[in-house]
Amino acid sequence: MGLFNFSELVPWLEYLVKGTGVTLLIAFVSVVFGIIIGIVLVILGKQKFSNIFVKGYIDLFRGTPLLLQIATIYYAIPQLFNRFFNNVLEYDVSFSLDALLAVFIAFSLNSGAYISEIIRSGINSVDNGELEAAHALGISKFHMYKDIILPTAFRNSFPALMNELITLIKETSIVGMIGIADLFRRQQIVTGQTYLYLETLLAIGVIYYVIIKILSIAARKFEVMMQHG
Repeated sequence: MGLFNFSELVPWLEYLVKGTGVTLLIAFVSVVFGIIIGIVLVILGKQKFSNIFVKGYIDLFRGTPLLLQIATIYYAIPQLFNRFFNNVLEYDVSFSLDALLAVFIAFSLNSGAYISEIIRSGINSVDNGELEAAHALGISKFHMYKDIILPTAFRNSFPALMNELITLIKETSIVGMIGIADLFRRQQIVTGQTYLYLETLLAIGVIYYVIIKILSIAARKFEVMMQHG
């Protein structure tokens, strides 16, 4: 037996690769909803009545671990819900949350807090001359955001948004805590069956690296395309 024993890992490779789909699904769904939440937070942050809520939201989700947020949404909130209905309202209720749905919610809410700051910085980089010209032409606030502010903000924020997506892909490794068979969780399962710690960790390390490398190259090419109109 040599230094590496990949031959015993070969039958498990398909199982590991399938976990990549779960990892990418969580990351892409979360970043899409995170962008939506981020836009809403930026708009609400400009209103006096909701500015305090937005600041509190961002502080909460940026100031606490993502693992804690997942555990709270998956374990604590259903328990609170059941206690309220069973003990306070005296209804016999047994509510639970699907693990994947809980992860989508937690990751999206967390990502939204970070993306709101990215979009806000992008909006602040919009040329005031464009906004003044839009005001002079009588363009409504809605169309100003839709046609001028947000497209420019997204173009300026694209590198930071891609970094957020890459960060989410790496952070999905914690979802195995609530039983989701993502790439990292499947590595743990394979290791438990084969005791091949070195080989399985190397395998998923290569998979993570390839995914992130592909996304980084695609992002750079897309960024160059945007710079050239």
